[in-house]
Amino acid sequence: MIEAQTAAPVPSDQYVQSLARGLSVIRAFDADHPAMTLAEVAQRTDLSRATSRRFLHTLVELGYVRSDGRNFSLTPSVLQLGYSYLSALSLPQLAQPHLQALSALLGESTSAAVLDGGDISYVARVAARRIMSVGITVGTRFPAHATSMGRVLLAGLPAAQLDGYFAAHRIKPMTPKAVGSEQELRQVLSEVRDRGWCLLDQELEIGLMSMAAPVRGAGGDVTAAVNVSLQAQGVNAQDDPEAFLDTVRAQLLRSAALISADLAAGK
Repeated sequence: MIEAQTAAPVPSDQYVQSLARGLSVIRAFDADHPAMTLAEVAQRTDLSRATSRRFLHTLVELGYVRSDGRNFSLTPSVLQLGYSYLSALSLPQLAQPHLQALSALLGESTSAAVLDGGDISYVARVAARRIMSVGITVGTRFPAHATSMGRVLLAGLPAAQLDGYFAAHRIKPMTPKAVGSEQELRQVLSEVRDRGWCLLDQELEIGLMSMAAPVRGAGGDVTAAVNVSLQAQGVNAQDDPEAFLDTVRAQLLRSAALISADLAAGK
């Protein structure tokens, strides 16, 4: 999977390389790599085996990683690292029941995400089925430019912040169907901004479509996005694909409005 190329930041004199490397070891584990050998961890982090071994055994002693002698995997204690953020963020709790209702109504997976640098980060999800080659869970990240939720979030940025995004990220297509340049993406974002929703057709992964809508905070700013994931084959197999997508869009926009209202009310 080809991602947007981010300009590597120049470390400050306060940068702690060992901490950065340790965190990269934790992030190496995901839904598709829940357990790995030392060699696999070293490969996924671009660290030497000796360095990976030291970090893994340190994490084992701290209780964040367990080992059976060959494979390493995360323990539930690693959830503590993100708990403070999630507990202060009301969005997941507010969005979850609406995502569940939307998923039950459409029979499709639904998600909520926020913008984090050049990526989106999933903060809530209801999985009806697995339709991507990689598993998606809370915390999963994808390049913002290649996702429907990312485009909704980018479209909601003030002009100066959007310029900063393009200055820091080089857009590269992830599939043959994908937008491949800043100029094209700016045009797409303008259209998303005008109509208030985004339909992505197989630009993140072939066979995957998704539709996203913005979630707005009390001040009206776009603070998050919600989406419905769809199989392109399933959409095209409908008697009237356009009518089906119209239904999805109507229900998605309704759910986004309900979540926005809950956020504005501070529920």
